[in-house]
Amino acid sequence: MPREFHLDKDVYFDQQYRNALASIVPFVERHAPIGPQTRVLEIGCDAGGVLKAFAERGARVTGVDLNEESIDYARERFRQELGADRARFETSDIYDVDAVADLQAPFELVLLKDTIEHIHDQRRLLSRFDSFLAPSGHAFLAFPPWQMPFGGHQQTCAHPLLMRTPYFHLLPRRAYAGLLRKFREPPETVDALLEIKETGISIERFERIVAETHHRIVDRALFLINPIYQYRYGLAPRAQIRAIARAPYLRDFLTTSAYYLISAPEPRP
Repeated sequence: MPREFHLDKDVYFDQQYRNALASIVPFVERHAPIGPQTRVLEIGCDAGGVLKAFAERGARVTGVDLNEESIDYARERFRQELGADRARFETSDIYDVDAVADLQAPFELVLLKDTIEHIHDQRRLLSRFDSFLAPSGHAFLAFPPWQMPFGGHQQTCAHPLLMRTPYFHLLPRRAYAGLLRKFREPPETVDALLEIKETGISIERFERIVAETHHRIVDRALFLINPIYQYRYGLAPRAQIRAIARAPYLRDFLTTSAYYLISAPEPRP
């Protein structure tokens, strides 16, 4: 069932861990080797599955998330690393933390996996990266472009028809909200899906923000089939078709995940 990975923390953790091990760590290590001297911060770490793959490479990891239940779960799964002072987890809004006093920045790597599309004022967040990153550090970001078939996260709906219907999140806000309510989605689900309608991000907007905040795109990978679908639906990962990847705006509708590695902010003149 499409909602299984959202409802079961063990399943979700395992999928995120396996996907990070198979696709995210290798993508990062093309340019930034991971080892015992690497400090990694994940913003929106949820249960910690992605961080587990980096911890197993010897990195010291820190996770921040708004959900206290998720942080408690992560601490349980990282008991060994916590005991060795190789991991820490904080329940906090990333906009409220002091990078140095609260998190002991700087970090060689900052991760945002399927997180930036949930954050308000994404430009403000990227503008703060210089407070988290070491001068030679990098940030890895992955997100589903808003216009892609399930960019509205409607797979989290309770109704079996809505959770399997692509693109209907692109309806005007009032029509979208009305449809969700007509199918009796819980109010908290409706609120969450309407919020992501406000915060969802496109490839074009993301790359514009990267440029505006003086970062540099070090590497990019667009996927026709998201690598994590291998663990959720048994679908093998597939890179985006080159002709589509080069077509602005069209690619947003057909790309299920975008991976980016960006550099620390460039010094301003």
